[in-house]
Amino acid sequence: MSIRKGNRCLVTGGAGFIGSAFIRYGLQQVPFCQQIVNLDALTYAGDLKHVASVSCDPRYWFVQGDIADEALVTSLCRDFNLDTIVHFAAESHVDRSIEGPGVFYKTNVEGTLHLLEVVRKNPHMHFHHVSTDEVYGSLGKEGMFSESSPYKPNSPYAASKAASDHFVRAYAHTYGLSVTLSHCSNNFGPCQHREKLIPRMIYHALFEPYLPIYGKGENIRDWLYVDDHVEAIWMIVSQGERGETYDIGAGCEWKNIDLVQKILGFLAEETSIPLETFMQKIAFVEDRPGHDLRYAIDSAKIHSRLGWRPRHTLEEGLRQTIAWNLKNIYKDEICPALSV
Repeated sequence: MSIRKGNRCLVTGGAGFIGSAFIRYGLQQVPFCQQIVNLDALTYAGDLKHVASVSCDPRYWFVQGDIADEALVTSLCRDFNLDTIVHFAAESHVDRSIEGPGVFYKTNVEGTLHLLEVVRKNPHMHFHHVSTDEVYGSLGKEGMFSESSPYKPNSPYAASKAASDHFVRAYAHTYGLSVTLSHCSNNFGPCQHREKLIPRMIYHALFEPYLPIYGKGENIRDWLYVDDHVEAIWMIVSQGERGETYDIGAGCEWKNIDLVQKILGFLAEETSIPLETFMQKIAFVEDRPGHDLRYAIDSAKIHSRLGWRPRHTLEEGLRQTIAWNLKNIYKDEICPALSV
């Protein structure tokens, strides 16, 4: 087992959904964490409110900047004596990648390449690359993805992440870099951007006339609470074997339509709005082009080698997510549903 610690980390995309959870978790729950430098361009999906709870921690430092700026990244690694880069920064929304794939190539492929160049010039550093199960393509009704699954990306987003994975492995092989990779299933939790399914459904239930669900809601995803995901990444960074890939899933498969109905049930409980008020808003819309049917991850490797298992059930995570949104996002907004 590796003796790496990841004591002093550069976290890219640390103002985003998963990156900010990683930072909060590290500074609040990881005893060996000595320094975190958060590098984020603060695009539409980044918000420093997500790290407000740790912003005064003397071990934390924020820098607004581009991961493609090799001079900046090099200076941060030198000035803060960093030993690890944990790379979250990415364009991640499939619908946006269909509308404009170029920015996904630029950020997810070229951006990763620039970071790898920095590590190539600083070979004492470890690089952890955060990827997605979408690089594997789509499953039928049976089977699960694992670390040995072939790559079959079906969206521009998935293709850009697959390409970045290949660059990470190629740099490790060619230049001898210390790297680890992880693929995760669909994340959810506090601080997630409204373009993603769960916060989108919460918003539409409260403020819009209908809840748009692709196709017939038959697509299946494995849902992973974000704090469980970032705990797994901290374990990989500190204990994972150099050059290894770890797939992280919760073993929690739900059809989109069933998940939406579960969300609406909890939302009705939290707001005292009749469930029927929400249910009658469900509307099936034209499916996304090339929409993958099913994702599911076999997490046996990280279970057996690192001892990681998810701590949150779907129900616990959904309740916490809904409560956070009502308290932090919509507390001052007028909800049309309340007047129905």
